[in-house]
Amino acid sequence: MNVLYLKSKDSFMNITQIEKCLENLTVDTPAKFGIMTPHHMVEHLTITVKISYNRIKIPEFELNEKQHLQKKALLDTPLEFPKGILAPGMNAGELMPLRSADLAEAKKQLMASVLAYHEFFAADPHAKSVHPRFGKLTYAEWERFHPKHFKHHFEQFRIWQ
Repeated sequence: MNVLYLKSKDSFMNITQIEKCLENLTVDTPAKFGIMTPHHMVEHLTITVKISYNRIKIPEFELNEKQHLQKKALLDTPLEFPKGILAPGMNAGELMPLRSADLAEAKKQLMASVLAYHEFFAADPHAKSVHPRFGKLTYAEWERFHPKHFKHHFEQFRIWQ
């Protein structure tokens, strides 16, 4: 398998590193914060990666001033992904229904999605896709977003290496 990379100014995470982190994640791994289970977290990351390569499409929208500032702060500074922020469309205290049979299957789907993401942008480096909070993002912008998002959730379950 080719080694593909998620890169950002602040982090460097390749497929092998993602898999290595996920090896330490079990159904019983406790969260340091938040209400997600390990299975929910992996499926949440998968959905986000699928959004980034248009496998799940978000309708286009115009950013308001607050969204512009949040986008700039997260993508253009060393700011870490904030704890306690709800995924778009989520209500406090609620989890999305699980889609995969078990955590092992969810992990496989995440890895397949990361590969598809890189293939999508390799085929069209100028493509853009809509982030549910930040509007249209380029590959370079997703490359700054994903590592922070992965790190946030991997730290949530103490599997960041």
